[in-house]
Amino acid sequence: MLSRKKHLEVLKARAHEEYEWDVIVIGGGATGLGSAVDAASRGLKVLLLEGHDFAKGTSSRATKLAHGGVRYLAQGNFSLVREALEERGRMLLNAPNLVKPLAFVIPVRNVFQKLFYWLGLKLYDLLAGKLGVGPTTLMKKNEVLRTVPTISQHKLHGGVRYFDAQFDDARLAIALMKTLHKLGGMAINYVPVTGFVKVGEKITAVQARDVFSGECFTFRSKAVINATGVWVDEIRQMDSAEAKPMLSPSQGVHVVVDEHFYPAKEALLVPKTSDGRVLFVVPWQGKTLIGTTDTPRADAPWEPDALPEEVDFILNTAALYLAKAPTRADVRSVFVGLRPLVNAGGEKQNTKSISREHTVITAASGLVTITGGKWTTYRSMAEEVVDLVCEQQGWLNKPTRTRHMRLEDDLPMRKPGSAIHENLVLNEAEIAQAVLEEMAVTIEDVLARRSRALFLDSAAALACMNEVRFVLQNELRLSDEELDRQEDEFRKLVAQYSLAGV
Repeated sequence: MLSRKKHLEVLKARAHEEYEWDVIVIGGGATGLGSAVDAASRGLKVLLLEGHDFAKGTSSRATKLAHGGVRYLAQGNFSLVREALEERGRMLLNAPNLVKPLAFVIPVRNVFQKLFYWLGLKLYDLLAGKLGVGPTTLMKKNEVLRTVPTISQHKLHGGVRYFDAQFDDARLAIALMKTLHKLGGMAINYVPVTGFVKVGEKITAVQARDVFSGECFTFRSKAVINATGVWVDEIRQMDSAEAKPMLSPSQGVHVVVDEHFYPAKEALLVPKTSDGRVLFVVPWQGKTLIGTTDTPRADAPWEPDALPEEVDFILNTAALYLAKAPTRADVRSVFVGLRPLVNAGGEKQNTKSISREHTVITAASGLVTITGGKWTTYRSMAEEVVDLVCEQQGWLNKPTRTRHMRLEDDLPMRKPGSAIHENLVLNEAEIAQAVLEEMAVTIEDVLARRSRALFLDSAAALACMNEVRFVLQNELRLSDEELDRQEDEFRKLVAQYSLAGV
């Protein structure tokens, strides 16, 4: 049973005892959780501090695909594709309940297109080697129509089918958090880092604060990893006011519509949109997920807004390929993720040209920052950064054990009890599980990340708020004032995830 309250008591006691951690990881997204799991797998004493909830930022807002990056193949970046395909294979083996193979159909308009994509994706298969998911095949027009019954027949010549994988990002983050605890590490949410303690110029401890009680702590540590995604520069500047920003964030918008617009079991990939990107139409948890966009941002808010033109772009592009196109009125939820794009030159660039590859840098204080990358490569990024920390600390013969390590990927309790809303599969047992076993402490934690209600149907999520409030009050003894505050926050979020304000 993972109780945040009990964890906090243990941490409080250790802070008073001046207990020294081997590694403190700041950030509870894919990279932070992956790094903490990797370090714990080597027998190190690990603490992960997350200022909000696990996977609150970018890590819960992906397109839910574990992929090698077909787009990087077109750019000739074979080493990046090979690494991602290898890691995709590991995700399928290490979290089989949460990561599943998924076939993709690329509609083509002539023979040249068909051969071009078929040859490229045969190379994709080749790069995957033994960890391949399935073979790329050519599809005749009638086979495409059978597979994707709602596809537009306009100029349709046939298609190419290839394989990648699909997963639930926020649930995989919870699986990593549970795995970390099983390995003897600790993770705590809602404990933001507020500063560092240094001896000379070297960091020797991390200062943090509990959001709910306001209590402050100092945690001693031999090494500190900054894995806060698009917010790494804030932590770097907390360490040194001279630190120059290393990121140029961009945002990706996704819209969710009902299944009947795309009642297929296989996904659709539009290989080249009007802005030179790819667009995915993906079956996801009884809904259809369509995205994404790539819009530069100068800031990095926790809840970025979708721009009206981004939503229109997604719907207009989908309309070119779907016989019955969804309109704004059909959108059940819209969510936005920020990409931590590494901008080595410091000047503004086109976000499509900025590297998606990750970067690891060490400051004079010893603070190790890792950022960039994507969910698919979270494990190899984590291995790389912990290898570096072990080398810096002189910790020898501590190899990673994560390559073949099964994650604690148990699924939510779907079977007992009936759903509490007709448009969702969420039931009371699942809510209790989130609160009692998965460290959910707010209405948003339960309805946005332990279950994906907010992302699937924002109005339905709002209708489930009272049931969640009841469980939080019963199990965590939260005050009426705190729950009222959470309700207000969640209502604002629902307004943002619906198209009302877009």
